[in-house]
Amino acid sequence: MDLERLSEEQLNQELEQLSNWKRVDEKWLRRRYKFKDYLNGVEFVRKVAEYAESQNHHPNIAIDYKVVTLKISSWEMQGITDLDIEMVKRFDELYEEQEK
Repeated sequence: MDLERLSEEQLNQELEQLSNWKRVDEKWLRRRYKFKDYLNGVEFVRKVAEYAESQNHHPNIAIDYKVVTLKISSWEMQGITDLDIEMVKRFDELYEEQEK
């Protein structure tokens, strides 16, 4: 897949749709997910990891008891790409499916 870094305008438009995601240090997207219990968060991380592996594009993951933080960027593009946006949308879907 050819990665293209998003322009400021494209990124701002995407972030308007992704209200829970924040831009950090110019080139990262970050979101914190809250869970009912620790094991729900761990199960979410397993699903995120499987999806990330299938895409060969991996977020940074931190588990802090009932809060999971994901951070993603495209290293080779030194910023945020359409692949990052596609992936964060899928992470949100995985969260919604699990927390129903």
